[in-house]
Amino acid sequence: MATLNQAFADPNPSVRLNAALKAGINPSLLHLDTLLEQCAVEPDFQVREMLTWALIRLPAEIVVPKLIGELSRKEAQARGQALHTLSKFRDPSAWQAVAAMLDDEDERVMRTAWYASVALVPEGQRKWLAEKLASRLGSGDEETQLSLSRAIVGLGHEASMPILGTAIRRGDDDTRVHALATERLFHDPNVGFAISLKAARKQVALGQTRSSKG
Repeated sequence: MATLNQAFADPNPSVRLNAALKAGINPSLLHLDTLLEQCAVEPDFQVREMLTWALIRLPAEIVVPKLIGELSRKEAQARGQALHTLSKFRDPSAWQAVAAMLDDEDERVMRTAWYASVALVPEGQRKWLAEKLASRLGSGDEETQLSLSRAIVGLGHEASMPILGTAIRRGDDDTRVHALATERLFHDPNVGFAISLKAARKQVALGQTRSSKG
């Protein structure tokens, strides 16, 4: 029978997926380092998701500190996958480490940190996180802006709407457009983001930047 290392070295993603599945079905701390290392290099999304599932089947008190350690690795994928897995554990002890990744140099890692931070944020830090995320409004391409908007919406109405209102009143045009589009997601989560941006650009161009907060 092939070892876990041998299975993960197989070029067939189905083999690697099955190996990660078995590691989750029969969780063992003996597999922890191998699973973490595969997270850093695994090219297939489905396999990475199964690796995360296998990791969260292990004791949080042992795995979470290991994942926090992964956040300092030079490989962007290792950092991003660690953040993703920490968001699934939802262990409050990881909050500070995750919050420190909100300005990661790699855009994909940064976006994953946005989602992970929303999953882990303590109640007393929600306003701080809303302000931190809102400081990015108006920057990045449409995909990045959508990720940020979803994170802000994920924080909830109470934390995010006042911050969006401030951005709409006081921000530059790009910030206002993004904030208005994000505000619309609160009221209609199913609306297409491109449509929201288009409508927001029209509002800004016409000087109609009054938010729903007034």
